[in-house]
Amino acid sequence: MPAATVVLWRHGRTPYNQQRRFQGQLDVPLDSLGERQVRAAAVELALLDPAALVASDLSRAVATAAALTARTGVVATLDPALREVHAGEWQGLAHDEITARWPEDYAAWRRGDDVRIGGGEKRSEMADRAAGAVERHAAAVADGATLVVAAHGAALKGALLRLLGLELTSWTAVAGFRNAHWAVLGRRARGWALEEYNVGPPGAGEGVEG
Repeated sequence: MPAATVVLWRHGRTPYNQQRRFQGQLDVPLDSLGERQVRAAAVELALLDPAALVASDLSRAVATAAALTARTGVVATLDPALREVHAGEWQGLAHDEITARWPEDYAAWRRGDDVRIGGGEKRSEMADRAAGAVERHAAAVADGATLVVAAHGAALKGALLRLLGLELTSWTAVAGFRNAHWAVLGRRARGWALEEYNVGPPGAGEGVEG
C-alpha cells in the first residue's frame, strides 16, 4: 500500500491574493502575512509526522513547503504538474478587469463550466494533471505514511474532486481552499475519503479563498 494519508495544503497569502488578482502560473511570492500563516500552519502539520513533502515549483508553494521543512527536516520534491491553472491572458489582472473584458467567459468559470480561461487551460486539464501528480507521489511514499502536498487553490480543489471520484460539475458546491489551509484525505479499500477540509492554523482567517 502507498501513502495512507494525503494532506493538500494551499500556499499562504500573496500580494495578488490581497489585491484579488488572478495569479495563475505567474510566480508571485508570499507577502508578510502569508509567511506568518505558513509558519503557523507548519506547527500544526508537523504533528501529522509527514514522511514526504511535495510542492508546486512556483515560489509561493516552495516557500510554503519550506516552512514545514524547517519544522520537520523533510525536504520538498518540486513538481510543475502541481502548478495553478494556466489562465492565459487573465493572469495578473484584477477580477473586475477580467469581468469587463471577458464577461461571458468569466461568468462561465465562476459557474463551474469547463472553459479554457484566457486562452490557457480548462479546469478539467488542470484537475487531471494535479490529481495525477498527487497519485504518483502518494504511490512513492512508504506504506501507511503521510504525504503533504503544498500547492494552489484551484489545482488542489480539482485534484481533490478527482481523487474523491466526484464530477467537476460539483465545483461550486465545494468551498475553495483558504490561504494556508488544508484538506486531509485517508486511503480506503475503494479509494480516498475526505477526513478534514479547509482546516487552518490560528490567525489564518485573513486569507483569501481560491
